[in-house]
Amino acid sequence: MTENPISQFQGKKYIAIETYRKSGEPVKTPVWFVEDNGALFVNTGASSGKVKRLRRNSQSKVVPCSMGGNPQGTWVAAVAEFVTDEQQSAKIDALLKKKYGFQKALLDLFGSRDKSASVTLKLQLAG
Repeated sequence: MTENPISQFQGKKYIAIETYRKSGEPVKTPVWFVEDNGALFVNTGASSGKVKRLRRNSQSKVVPCSMGGNPQGTWVAAVAEFVTDEQQSAKIDALLKKKYGFQKALLDLFGSRDKSASVTLKLQLAG
């Protein structure tokens, strides 16, 4: 593992988040992310499987990955928190727009952009 766990995520476009089913079976999902103040942040659908799993168990693991989810680094333990502060969620959304540009704009245009239908996750890395 690198000395600073956050450093392996710099310059990467995707992370895989490993969450856990009730049975303990791991589920890996590649997602867009941004880093802010030493934590990783993700916007996702409020009814997505990963959100349901994280509400039950906030323990997770993350790794930089390809668009298809192939790991490109070392898995790092993380604890997920749901961001409830609207200003912080708006800041994360702006950072995602800056990082992903037209792809994010298309997602916002064609995807469900009802803010109540999405959540912002904060992934605090261990170590």
